[in-house]
Amino acid sequence: MWGKLCAGILGVLIMAGSAAGMQAEAAGTAPAQQAADQRSSTAQLKISINLAARSLALYRDTDKIRLYPIGPGAADTPTPVGYYKIQEKDVNPTWTDPDTGVSIPSGPDNPLGYRWMTLKGNIGIHGTNRPDSVGHLVSHGCIRMREKDVEALFDLVHVGTPVEITYNRVVVEKAPDDTVVYYVYPDGYGWQKLRPEDVQKWLSGYGVGDFVSDSDIEAKIDASDGEPTFVAKVYPLYLNGIRLKKQAVVQDGITYLPANDLAEASGIDLGWNPESGMLISTLGQAKGYDKRDVLYCRAEDTAVLFHLDGAIDENKRFVLTAKKTREMMDTAAEEKAKTAEHGSEPYAAGVTEAASAEQQKPADGSASRKTLDQIYQEATK
Repeated sequence: MWGKLCAGILGVLIMAGSAAGMQAEAAGTAPAQQAADQRSSTAQLKISINLAARSLALYRDTDKIRLYPIGPGAADTPTPVGYYKIQEKDVNPTWTDPDTGVSIPSGPDNPLGYRWMTLKGNIGIHGTNRPDSVGHLVSHGCIRMREKDVEALFDLVHVGTPVEITYNRVVVEKAPDDTVVYYVYPDGYGWQKLRPEDVQKWLSGYGVGDFVSDSDIEAKIDASDGEPTFVAKVYPLYLNGIRLKKQAVVQDGITYLPANDLAEASGIDLGWNPESGMLISTLGQAKGYDKRDVLYCRAEDTAVLFHLDGAIDENKRFVLTAKKTREMMDTAAEEKAKTAEHGSEPYAAGVTEAASAEQQKPADGSASRKTLDQIYQEATK
């Protein structure tokens, strides 16, 4: 029988976590099911616990398949961070009161609930007879879970499953619809002071650091409520098959592209008039957007500024090509479809070769364009 030191007084009440279950997997044909079972048997399970967020996530390889609220250690008996493995699993554990030494067998009066998983010494993941305490800093160091949640987790994991325990007040993730969302959680343990630049660095790692102001981040830190803030959708950006450093960002219905990166990659001179808010290239001019000293243009304006055309493809990439090349490639595809009906493709092949040759030309297309100085003078009259 186990003596566990895990029932504590109710700690600092700050917020309740939220649980999100995984949708049931759809049944397929027998071969498909066998393949799925084989992948599942070889996949690596891992438990990731964020004490600041009061959440426990279960991953299969890199896919988050479960998310549960938890009740970690109180502020004066915090749960230790680190890397562990499940050492033991126990059904119907006995709890021993650390103050009196009295043991309580499994049942409704047992604060461990009906499941226990040892991580280290007397620290473990377990159920509780006080489900209202989950979501708060409450225990002597253990991880409390609602009974239905811990029983579900218990059946999914095994002895040896790795467990990572962290304390991260800032959580940034990409939603299934490609929207970057971030959360800031309370500093329940007083372990992690945050500055706007800290949060901005996290957001930059997801490609949206230029699109959130310091004032918005400061307000988010002040609130520290664990609520989601949706920033923007982000897509890898490609020009003529080469991936650029920055990404395409869709915010409030506008697709923003990094103007300086496009100018450099296209070999086109680009200027900026901060008074008028205009970007000026040797091909034309369009409205620009200064976001944290990085210049962006709208996707539709790349045709004017750089003679580029693009869209999000089936692989969720924003792909740009030289406009004339794109037009000729589209024409080639149309001609190929037409000539295929007649069993001949000479014209389509010729157009394809022309498109390939056109792609090798400079992006500005002609030496007779106005110079950047001329355009800038006209724009600033």
